[in-house]
Amino acid sequence: MTTTAARRDRQRQQLVEAAERAIAEKGLAGLKARELAGEIGCALGALYNLVRDMDELVLRVGSRTLARLDVTLDRASQAAFSAAPQDAAGRLVAVALAYCAFARENPRLWRTLFEHRMAEGSEVPEWAVAEQMQLFRHIMAPLADLLPQAGDQQRFLLGRTLFSAVHGVVAIGLEEKLVAVPRQELDRQIEALVRLVCAGLAAEPRLIR
Repeated sequence: MTTTAARRDRQRQQLVEAAERAIAEKGLAGLKARELAGEIGCALGALYNLVRDMDELVLRVGSRTLARLDVTLDRASQAAFSAAPQDAAGRLVAVALAYCAFARENPRLWRTLFEHRMAEGSEVPEWAVAEQMQLFRHIMAPLADLLPQAGDQQRFLLGRTLFSAVHGVVAIGLEEKLVAVPRQELDRQIEALVRLVCAGLAAEPRLIR
C-alpha cells in the first residue's frame, strides 16, 4: 500500500470514529459534515475523497455498531448453550435479552441502524445488507433445534417475525417519552414473549406449515 493510500485509510478511519462519536452523543441529526471535517483536520470537500457521501459514512458507522452487537449476541448465545445445550428457547431468550441490553447501552447508535434512510435513488450496498443478515444466525440456529421439521425458508420467515416482535417491544419499552418500562420488567416481558412463542410453536407445529 502506498503512503498516500495508507494516509487516506487512516484518515477515513478517523472520520468514521468521529462520526460514531457524534451519533453516540447527539443522534443521527447531530452528524454534520463541516464539524467532522474540522475534527479530523481536512477541508470539507476532501471529506468526499474518503467516503462517497454521508450515506456511506453512516453505513460505515453502522457496520461498527453491528460488529459490536454481533459479539454481544454471540457471547450471550454461547453462554446459554454452555449452560443448557438442549434449551433452544433459552438461547433465544438470552439473545433477545442481550439485544435489549445493547440497545439500552447504545441507544443512539442502535436507533441509527433503523432510522437512517438512503438518499432518494440510492440503494443499500450489498456489503451492508450482508452484515445485517449475518446477525440472523443467532436466531436461526436455535430455531433449527427448536423446529427441526421446518424448512429453511419457514424458519427464516419465523426468525424475522420473532425479531420484529422483540425489536418492537425493545423500541417502545426504551422510549422514555411514551411508555418507558423499568429495566427488570422489560426484561421479564421480553423473556415471556420469547418463551410463549417457543411454547406455542412446540404445541402447534401446524402454525409453521
